[in-house]
Amino acid sequence: MKKNKSFSYAKYGYLFSIPFVVVYAIFSLYPTLNTAILGFTDAKGMTGLTQWNFLPKEKFFNNFIQLFKNPMFMMSFKNTLILWVVNFIPQILLALLLTAWFTSRRNELRAQGLFKVIFYMPNIITAASIAILFNKLFAYPVGPVNSLLQNLHIIDEPINFVNKVGTTRGIISFIQFWMWYGYTMIILISGVLGINPDLYEAAELDGASNSQMFWKITIPNLKTILLYTMITSMIGGLNMYDIPQLFNKGNPANSTLTTNMYIYNQAFSGSYMYARAAAASMVMFIIIAIASVLVFLAFNDDEGKAKREAKRAARLARKEVG
Repeated sequence: MKKNKSFSYAKYGYLFSIPFVVVYAIFSLYPTLNTAILGFTDAKGMTGLTQWNFLPKEKFFNNFIQLFKNPMFMMSFKNTLILWVVNFIPQILLALLLTAWFTSRRNELRAQGLFKVIFYMPNIITAASIAILFNKLFAYPVGPVNSLLQNLHIIDEPINFVNKVGTTRGIISFIQFWMWYGYTMIILISGVLGINPDLYEAAELDGASNSQMFWKITIPNLKTILLYTMITSMIGGLNMYDIPQLFNKGNPANSTLTTNMYIYNQAFSGSYMYARAAAASMVMFIIIAIASVLVFLAFNDDEGKAKREAKRAARLARKEVG
């Protein structure tokens, strides 16, 4: 008798993936590789993208060396880190708090869908609209915030918020936090819904409190989601551009100038230093990649310890048998 040959659908999977591969290669892979190459060239000026040469061997890494000697780049990198950290810490804390609130099994809330929509809504609004809105809210000398504070007799004279380093950084960080905490909350809630409900039921039978279940069950089982949130937030934070650019164009005194703004200024804002901008882009790419790996290793440290303990126990067992 002839054996029935099973029909394989694997080739159709490859066919369906072709459009993505083509689009990715044209719009992502090629620009990335081209940027990496430009970092080792002398490309500059209006014709820099069509007429360029590789740097001589003795100056092959000159664009990268000069980049780290450039105080403006170092300042932009420092500003980027400050703005990201200041907005990410309250963002993840509030998202975790709301996640615990919405997923509590003992305190079932009404109209959860409405609250989730309200919290997520800032993420739907375009960054350009929000940046311009907040710029008008904190306008000087006449603006809604100044008017409100004066009417409440909190201040006597209007404050030029966008001309102070602390307040400008605080406003931009708040905008980033306000835009993204709802998105982070939705991701974390999705992760909680994927946890086995039997774990919570067993904990309830044992008399565990809500806080105990959150810290002992929810957080450990959310490690993968927290890792995803941390890495995506870090990538987005280190690529920050639209909010600081549209809110105050990196002012005052370049205190909110981010690395992406620096790269844009190098490439398109008068100087047209394409090679220098490409070098800065690749440096940020490498920094983000290394930081992502470190975060991944940190979050998987417990698993690594367990594997190392298992290997150590196996070696000891082999020695005893031997």
